[in-house]
Amino acid sequence: MFKVDNAVILAAGTSSRFAPLSYEKHKALTVVRGEVLIEREIRQLKEAGINNIFIVTGYKAEQFAYLKSLYGVTLIYNPYFQIRNNNSSIYTAKNIIRNTFICSADNYFSSNPFECEVEEAYYAAVYSQGETDEWCITQKNGYIASVTIGGKDSWYMFGHAFWDGNFSRKFLSILETEYAKQKTYGLLWEHILADHLQELKMKVKGYPEGYIHEFDTLDELRVFDESYICDTKCKILNQIAERMHVSEAEITEVIAVKGSDNLASGFVFTVHGKKYIYKYDTCDFNAACQCHAWREESMLGC
Repeated sequence: MFKVDNAVILAAGTSSRFAPLSYEKHKALTVVRGEVLIEREIRQLKEAGINNIFIVTGYKAEQFAYLKSLYGVTLIYNPYFQIRNNNSSIYTAKNIIRNTFICSADNYFSSNPFECEVEEAYYAAVYSQGETDEWCITQKNGYIASVTIGGKDSWYMFGHAFWDGNFSRKFLSILETEYAKQKTYGLLWEHILADHLQELKMKVKGYPEGYIHEFDTLDELRVFDESYICDTKCKILNQIAERMHVSEAEITEVIAVKGSDNLASGFVFTVHGKKYIYKYDTCDFNAACQCHAWREESMLGC
């Protein structure tokens, strides 16, 4: 058994699929059923006796500052969040990763999955009945044997992971070797794991359906928290509803649109069966996400 040293919560990403809520507030700070997502996760870690908690920030980093005094967490800034995937957040936190929980900032756990002692490295997984586009895994003696993106009737990687000291040393050594390569920029840390499974032994820890939740879009969040049906808590959607003389509940199928730089450049939505697109016209991503003004021509019938 390994005594858990700490937890690293990855919160640097832009969560562009969560548009337009993520333009105004970091997705990890979304209130779900009365609790802020990342605060719920921090409390669950502390309830399990894990008090040494690090949050890797990037996009809208300033919004996390209050957590330092409220929960005593340590914030680490990842300056490469816009040009690299989450492998850069792991790299940014490499000096403190040992026997460590690696967590996503936007997961909602129905019950506390954390514990202060863990047997060995594992990745949380849930089972899909039927088709899924998630990261599906095959197992050999309880360990991850292979990973494919998409599959059917399969366990898939979903939620948190635990790295024991041995796994951490091996993974960080591989990352150090691969980090400067251009092909690594766009990779999740899970890509690197999948490419080195012979060296990186990681168990599969299965959880029942409904234990781990993640909300990629407003519509998914509305299914879990019905308070968002009539009140999206989003100034942009509120302005659209007022201009179109509809309720926020009538705005559905909200899907992010990516620009040429692969960052969100707006979103499409549906009102009474007709699709519209909301665009913003600035090359500064952070400024765009903070700008709630929009012009009539920014909303075009499709």
